[in-house]
Amino acid sequence: MRSQRTLQQEITFKGIGLHTGRHATVCVKPAPRDSGVVFIRKDKPAVIKATVHSVTDTAFATTIGYNGAKIRTVEHILAALAGLGIDNAVIEVNGPEIPILDGSSIGLTELILKGGIAKQGKKKPFIRVTHPIALSDGNAEIAVLPHDGRKITYRIQFQHHLLGEQQMSLDLSEESFVMEIAPARTFGFLKDVEYLKSRGLARGGSPDNAIILGDSGIINAAVLRFEDEFVRHKILDLIGDLSLLGYPIYGHIIANKSGHTTNIKFLKKFFSCPDHWELESEAVSQPVPLYS
Repeated sequence: MRSQRTLQQEITFKGIGLHTGRHATVCVKPAPRDSGVVFIRKDKPAVIKATVHSVTDTAFATTIGYNGAKIRTVEHILAALAGLGIDNAVIEVNGPEIPILDGSSIGLTELILKGGIAKQGKKKPFIRVTHPIALSDGNAEIAVLPHDGRKITYRIQFQHHLLGEQQMSLDLSEESFVMEIAPARTFGFLKDVEYLKSRGLARGGSPDNAIILGDSGIINAAVLRFEDEFVRHKILDLIGDLSLLGYPIYGHIIANKSGHTTNIKFLKKFFSCPDHWELESEAVSQPVPLYS
């Protein structure tokens, strides 16, 4: 069981939101132990705790909200924090969406590492899976099995010659996240762009922040960072969504064609099966509620 962690110092970045097309500045600040991750809309103002109970929408991104205030596309920054083992942080943003940057989490990860990570004087509880939990959601599936460690296996399948079927299995650690997952960028299909824009989405999408696929292949100048970058980005999204539990999961997570909607449905099912997992902490001897 490791110590809780926060940032050594605050970091700031800015950019355009993928879906809203609005520019925003984000400041990520250290937070006291046992705080968790909290978002603050500076322009509202509003305070939104990063929990599954705060999720308001999962259409093409994970959106959290409270009392009418919302923040879109939180999964990449949540993945960066979770991937580096940052438990406590305050994220201030002066707009409705976290900037997409290059479509991955590598820029955020590098900023956090450059600023430094601080250990805090209390251990971090974690969830140990004791019995399998599975969810089928149309063509998508996700499950978690007991496992002595943190592992993710993910499979995607698309009717596109460049993607087809990709699968990756990863033992999750800070090093594996930084090297294997954080650089993987979001992707989309040219044929879907007009549909997304008709729904008020992808207004900030550009060749600089996504891999765009046409019938013949990648249509922008993007060069793949990994041969299987697409499934790696899906793992990045999953890590961000899973962090909404509030605690690291020790188990083997297996996902098949899952997305934000299925991920959040799975987390809600996870809560409904308290006899299938335990929250381990040196301060408690039995599972306790994850949220008050």
